[in-house]
Amino acid sequence: MTEKKKINEEEENFSENSKNEQLEAFRSYDNRDKPLTTNQGLKMSEDEFSLKAGERGPTIMDDFHFREKMTHFDNERIPERVVHARGFAAHGEFEVYESMKPFTKAKFLQDPSVKTPVFVRFSTVVGNRGSKDTPRDVRGFATKFYTEEGNYDLVANNMPVFFIQDAIKFPDIVHAIKPEPDNEIPQATAAHDTFWDWVTQNQETTHMIMWLMSDRALPRSFRMMEGFGVNTFRFVNEEGKAYFVKFHWKPVLGVHSLAWEEAEIIGGADPDFNRRDLWDNINMGNPAEFELGVQIIDEKDEFKFDFDVLDGTKLWPEEEVPVKIVGKMTLNRNVDYFFGETEQVAFHPANIVPGIDFSNDPMLQGRLFSYLDTQILRFGSPNHHELPINRPVCPFFNNQRDGFMRQTINKGNVAHHRNAMANNSPSPVSESEGGYAHYQEKVEGHKIRARSDSFKDHFSQAKLFWNSMSEPEKQHIIDAFRFEVGKVKSKDVKQRVVDMFANVDVDMTAAFAETIGCTPPSSGGSTETKQSPALSQANTTKSAQTRKVAIIVADGYDGQKVESMMDSLAAAGVDPRVLSDRLGTIMGVNDSKVEAKHTFQTDASVVFDAVYVDGGKNADAMFERGATKFMRQAFEHFKPIAASNEGLQWLKKQNLADGLGVVQGDNHTDFVQPFIEAIAAHRFWERQLV
Repeated sequence: MTEKKKINEEEENFSENSKNEQLEAFRSYDNRDKPLTTNQGLKMSEDEFSLKAGERGPTIMDDFHFREKMTHFDNERIPERVVHARGFAAHGEFEVYESMKPFTKAKFLQDPSVKTPVFVRFSTVVGNRGSKDTPRDVRGFATKFYTEEGNYDLVANNMPVFFIQDAIKFPDIVHAIKPEPDNEIPQATAAHDTFWDWVTQNQETTHMIMWLMSDRALPRSFRMMEGFGVNTFRFVNEEGKAYFVKFHWKPVLGVHSLAWEEAEIIGGADPDFNRRDLWDNINMGNPAEFELGVQIIDEKDEFKFDFDVLDGTKLWPEEEVPVKIVGKMTLNRNVDYFFGETEQVAFHPANIVPGIDFSNDPMLQGRLFSYLDTQILRFGSPNHHELPINRPVCPFFNNQRDGFMRQTINKGNVAHHRNAMANNSPSPVSESEGGYAHYQEKVEGHKIRARSDSFKDHFSQAKLFWNSMSEPEKQHIIDAFRFEVGKVKSKDVKQRVVDMFANVDVDMTAAFAETIGCTPPSSGGSTETKQSPALSQANTTKSAQTRKVAIIVADGYDGQKVESMMDSLAAAGVDPRVLSDRLGTIMGVNDSKVEAKHTFQTDASVVFDAVYVDGGKNADAMFERGATKFMRQAFEHFKPIAASNEGLQWLKKQNLADGLGVVQGDNHTDFVQPFIEAIAAHRFWERQLV
């Protein structure tokens, strides 16, 4: 078979399974019933005792098996990422809804019948690999498309803007937000002096800080988290016409968050909360689904807005530049090997395909260098593209050779271009035949270290964000400032924060100023009056699907009510989990029985989305042994609650039965459907706590 025919066959066989089929060649399924060998294949007769000079003598250098085993162990870690160190990933597929040919020639955005394999890594930004899932932080949302034309990496965040306008400041923001260098404290948080000192000296951060203080920094689930490409890219069509574009991932389940106190408790009770949620749901057949949206601006309209389209600290309001939904991504398969896939995957914004190009966004320009540089440090090699998770599914050919951990055996004596000895192979491909050609943007100007005046407004969009929030969301932002800045020791830094954010909204700033021991502002504030309803989570999609609900019962529970509730919840796509004061079988009336796999000692209310409590003849003892704290905590975190029988009586005694989002079930009411609707609402932030 000729090489050209082989390549053509590989292109014809491209499908959503292409990456999985490629990975199959690298999988080792099972060591069971296999002989123990060294890495060289030598069968070993002993693996518990090192080779010694006598039973009580020293270990001797002849023990090659000990040396191989220990040397491998000593070198099993690679440097963790400086940022985005803690991550979790899954495989899936992407399909476009309609051809995007008028805007881009990118092949994976053309044919709705073609599904492109993808690999997505979600991450926190600040903490190290061993930190928790739930800090107040930005989240990474990096997608690798294994397309027919090569790998395309959309390296995104769950917030549409960033801290800085120019990549030269990236080392500074990371140094400031990371643990302080003298004592390596605190971990995975911005609540300390160096960060807020840096913020007040770089007012371009204002808009991003508003997002960081909002509920967006506390996602309920990776599956309920929006993703944004942040930077401005270009689409280029077959005619060579270019458009500015921003990318969006819209979660099908809507955008939902944890309560702040709840996030803190989860960090101790289950630091793997978001990881576990994604892993468990995919295993249960609940894929994570996101629709891809694009905002497109014709190049001729570049200067028609009151923001600079190249400014990474600005978003394009959806009411001014609509988001066009163009496709859907479905994450439906967990990884087989965390280190080999999730940890070794390498993303780079410069991994692009024909039809996608870059803009002059100064932050993006810096990222095009930084990502490749950091991957080479992590892997110690320029050959990280040969690792199974990073290999493109299409063939790749060039004259690059050698380097640490080279895996390809290149035949022949030619490793240069141009060459006559191999007929100038591999040879460049014309643009008309699929070769990548950069968009021919006209560029002129003097070399200068400066920034356009159009980048200088740092407060209008921060105020637009504030204007767009619901009242509960505004209160959460105020509370976040009270905590984060309240942790700062320097009175000077705290006052500078107050003075800075008075430029956004005086009332907001005054609300947290006195709490942190500062002088509140008396004047100032942005005059921006615009709102963007799309920014508020109050307007997001509401769904009960995949929500995890605690079903609290004791022996003697109402079998008919509980069984009806659990069946209805499951039919609505909800995940009911039985919880009691002991594990094992719980017996109800009418020969009913359920198995409790959770107790008040093993699981706190924070890991559930809602609670249904019935009771039983041992209900009083159950409430004494943990149910009271569990229920009150769920109520204080604004969660939907349903109750019947002894559970309802307990709520009434606690004066909680009439709370917003509490569904009462007695013999005369159908409370199942109202409870499902309450679960879909997610939270009842206006609930009055008692």
